[in-house]
Amino acid sequence: MNIVFLVLVLSAFLASAVAQLTGGGGGMEALSAAVIDGAAAAVPLVLGLVGVMALFLGLMKVAEEGGLLHAVARLLEPPLARLFPEIPAGHPAMGAMVMNTAANLLGLGNAATPFGIRAMEHLEALNPRKGTASNAQVLFLAVNTAGVTLLPTNVIALRAALGSAEPTAVVAPTLIATLVALVVAVIAAKALEGLWSPAAVAPAPISAVKAPLWPSLLALGLLLASLPPLILHGRAIGPWIMPGLVAGLLLYGAIRKVRIYECFVDGAKEGFAVAVRIIPYLVAILVAIGMFRASGAMDMVLGPLARLTGPLGIPAEALTMAVMRTLSGSGSYGLLAAQLKDPAIGVDGYLGTLLGTIYGSTETTFYVLAVYFGAVQVRRIRHALAVGLLADAAALIAAVVVCRMMS
Repeated sequence: MNIVFLVLVLSAFLASAVAQLTGGGGGMEALSAAVIDGAAAAVPLVLGLVGVMALFLGLMKVAEEGGLLHAVARLLEPPLARLFPEIPAGHPAMGAMVMNTAANLLGLGNAATPFGIRAMEHLEALNPRKGTASNAQVLFLAVNTAGVTLLPTNVIALRAALGSAEPTAVVAPTLIATLVALVVAVIAAKALEGLWSPAAVAPAPISAVKAPLWPSLLALGLLLASLPPLILHGRAIGPWIMPGLVAGLLLYGAIRKVRIYECFVDGAKEGFAVAVRIIPYLVAILVAIGMFRASGAMDMVLGPLARLTGPLGIPAEALTMAVMRTLSGSGSYGLLAAQLKDPAIGVDGYLGTLLGTIYGSTETTFYVLAVYFGAVQVRRIRHALAVGLLADAAALIAAVVVCRMMS
């Protein structure tokens, strides 16, 4: 992150210096405002996360005490053990990663973050080189960045609010694009392990995995069987997901004789501590991103690039959305709303569907790296950024191809 942070800040400073000296737009005044605004935005953002983290880490503590995470980890142990050979059989990291993946799958981004942080904490406990990302941590970030999504709830809600005749039209292309991103992310994470200094961990041999594969395949079959109703009735099902998750986990804990209130409170306390711990990391990345945007450096890069990608079927609007999405979740959502309101784009046209698909199938890569690694004090991220950006690029290309085929 040292190099990423320095490149963003220096490129923003140089772009603003050129604008200041030539009398162009932006300049040092805009850059100064971006520095203050970026730093000021970090604390409200974290305060907004405190309640969400407390809620879901409390629920996760109930699930953990009731044995749900262990059961889920055992169910998915055979395939996950092949992807994550460094993780011992039955380790709670498996369950936390599954909960994070499930939250992403259902479009519950706020729920995915606390689960992902808990998974990173478990993985850091297994990490023999503290402060340097392990292979397992990089691979988990790669899977998280790909973010396979069944229900892009934010996009569906926005399209419905803007009068779309078919708000769920983005569901199928988003799912396909995220699956492509997942495959690329896993391959890239495995292929790039040797190019950065490895985290010196001896993986457990695959042959040591004794559990049969059929329960995992059965669970996958049930998941695939749920796709048609989710795609067809996603708008109706969406409002039930969050309340159902809360009620279901608490009911499960009560059935398992867990003291759900005390257990929930204990987990919620950890959420507050984690939120406070990530403030410095968010200040750094939000200031750097704010400077990069306000200086005009992003437009300087995207302008010439858009002229190259336009003939390939990636218009300037799509490229801008893809880059903005990697930098800022709220910024990219605001950009999506503004673009879909434009009559020249149209909420139900090819470009409107493509922009919604790009938003739903790519991730705020820089934010995820800052929050997840910051929460466990990892400073050397190795190839995590390269893998995340490759996954985002794969999702962008897949979104363009799928939306063209469906238009």
